[in-house]
Amino acid sequence: MARIIFTVTNDLSYDQRMQRICTSLANAGYEVCLTGRKLNHSGPLNPENFQQKRLPCLFTKGFLFYAEFNFRLFFYLLFTRFDIVCAIDLDTILPCYFASAIKQKKRVYDAHELFTEQVEIISRHLIHRIWMAIGKWAVPKFKSGYTVNHFIRDELQKRYGVDYGVIRNLPVLSQLAEHNTPPFQFIICQGAVNHGRCFETLIPAMKEVNTRLIVCGEGNFFEQAKQLAIANGVAGKIEFKGYTVPGRLKELTGQAVFGLTLFESTGFNQYYSSGNKFFDYIMATIPQICVGYPVYKAINDEFDIALLVDDTEPATLSKAINQLLTDEALYQRLKHNCTKARLALNWETEEKTLIEFYSKL
Repeated sequence: MARIIFTVTNDLSYDQRMQRICTSLANAGYEVCLTGRKLNHSGPLNPENFQQKRLPCLFTKGFLFYAEFNFRLFFYLLFTRFDIVCAIDLDTILPCYFASAIKQKKRVYDAHELFTEQVEIISRHLIHRIWMAIGKWAVPKFKSGYTVNHFIRDELQKRYGVDYGVIRNLPVLSQLAEHNTPPFQFIICQGAVNHGRCFETLIPAMKEVNTRLIVCGEGNFFEQAKQLAIANGVAGKIEFKGYTVPGRLKELTGQAVFGLTLFESTGFNQYYSSGNKFFDYIMATIPQICVGYPVYKAINDEFDIALLVDDTEPATLSKAINQLLTDEALYQRLKHNCTKARLALNWETEEKTLIEFYSKL
């Protein structure tokens, strides 16, 4: 069976989408290797049914990091056997292209998002122009690929003339576990603590909310978010747990009253997002407060599992949180609908599309 190498710039430990993809393909008989980078704080990798490879780097961020990692990844791919290489987003696309072209092997592009439309990229003009140029040059050279929803697929086709498939960010269908009763009531926010994730408005909103918030994740706004909680006098209400391993994250999500899926509407990447956490909350059968952007609204119109908000201003968020905390009928209706939606929105249904895609290669 074919050997597939997937390439990412994270340290592999918390990438649930790639863990699902690699596990499914390994179960289907492919020889799979997930390749990322080793960080100073990287812990030991959990055993999986696929291979895992971390490349050490001297630099940890910025241009020097991307230059070094792409250089190391190119030579790793050049001297490593593979039949198919899959670039995950633009930050690994160049070494994947050159290595596959030199070795005359097949290549795939997996667009987890509209990479060039991230807030931290579009806010820096020169950086944005560089990534736009890389995408314009490289993506059309990847004739085979897929992304996470139809909106991003259509945008990729418009920009680059590619005809990609859709493989959604759906969690594995799991048994509903009996969770221990937590010592206090809390709501949860999964995912990266980055610019564009509404922490600038969510944290002030917590002043009007009588419950705890647990934030699981780190990112480029992590330290600012903690300082913002102190400045707003809500540090005692918000617990920043940082990176949380998938098993512990699943446990905390199941114990939460409900979850939060919040993104600013700045840029296509946020507006057309389909975040892991949106589906993780459904799988845990907890309702959520969610921005009413196209992907989320379409799913909510079908399943009625979330309280949608029209904007992410502090007053809007505090009102929605308090409504879901106090309106028992609304809460129970959304929770009941989650138990039905999880049977349709799960990886067991989605992985069939993934396996079919690679079998055709």
